[in-house]
Amino acid sequence: MEASSPHAPLYGRSALSDLTPSLLAALGVGGFPNALGIEPVAKACLLLVDGLGWELVRANRENAPFLAGLLESGSSLTAGFPSTTAVSIASIGTGKTPGEHGIVGFTMAIPGYDRAMNNLRWALHGTGPHVDLRPLVVPELLQPDPTAFQLAEDAGVNTYVVGPREHMTSGLTRAALRGARYLPAFSMGDLAAESAAAIQEPGRAFVYSYHPDLDLTGHVRGVGSQAWRLQLGLVDRLAVALAERLPPDSVLYITGDHGMLDVPAEDRVDLDLEPDLQRGLRLLGGEPRARHLYTRPGAEEEVLATWRAKLGDRMWVLTREDAIGRGWFGPAVGDGAREHIGDVIAAAFGPVGIVQPSVFPLEALLVGHHGSLTAAEQLVPLLAVRT
Repeated sequence: MEASSPHAPLYGRSALSDLTPSLLAALGVGGFPNALGIEPVAKACLLLVDGLGWELVRANRENAPFLAGLLESGSSLTAGFPSTTAVSIASIGTGKTPGEHGIVGFTMAIPGYDRAMNNLRWALHGTGPHVDLRPLVVPELLQPDPTAFQLAEDAGVNTYVVGPREHMTSGLTRAALRGARYLPAFSMGDLAAESAAAIQEPGRAFVYSYHPDLDLTGHVRGVGSQAWRLQLGLVDRLAVALAERLPPDSVLYITGDHGMLDVPAEDRVDLDLEPDLQRGLRLLGGEPRARHLYTRPGAEEEVLATWRAKLGDRMWVLTREDAIGRGWFGPAVGDGAREHIGDVIAAAFGPVGIVQPSVFPLEALLVGHHGSLTAAEQLVPLLAVRT
């Protein structure tokens, strides 16, 4: 199997990193480009459904009639690379590309540590003692620029984040979403109620609401499962509940952070059983379909050649500099981001996922995966309801 060179995400035109700046421009906040051409509005709610892919919504219209009805007037965005939750949330919260905000994967190497950092947990990843990295890798220092929420608050817009209680003080929240008032939601109904109450407060408002369960269902059961389709139906009802509660001169945008596809067990490559793929490798980062390969000194060319030879029929395998040069992480890559990107990048285009049960056994059991540059993983919907 062969694939042509992938297209980079559409940064600056129609990527997730363009969404929050465009919404804030529509709310009258100066200094933000409106790449998406969103019309002026007094209040905006952005519902981010984890794992809501454009192709998945189109393929499951009967399970989500409300969302399906918005498809014709809607459009798609590209998630960014890698197409994964931590990267996308950082892009939404900062309005910046991965190369600018420096969060470049589900897991990534941190100088001085022999285990990768899990960017959702802000802790050392995999087997071994739990190490909370928030005091050691300070989120406000890893991503020091003001977030979009801080800049909006400075301009007189009331900002809110509605999401799981356990995310309130997480490292990712501190790095990417600081500045907003965090409203914990304890259920899907609570998310709808808290979001509706926030957007109905006096004054200009920007409400960012996050729901995680569709992604979790897809990972565990697969996006082809009845469980996933039923969960999509519940998401559809959540969108209806929010749309019905919008005050005048408001807009609700519904999007995802990435798509997803199923990777059957026979297509998962167990790195623990592949000594050739381990040779020269210091650390494995990213996730099964978008791997950062951190090499030992002098081993980059060997790792590149070996991974290309064994996986080049299913994965794009290229050096860090090549991936940066192709714009995968955005048009500009700062020094902070560069030190987190693998020496070699392996991104899947075929039916494959690279797992390492000795480091993260749960990941090797999951059915649904994402992270790469295929349309199934990259494209997310941008669906709007305006009052």
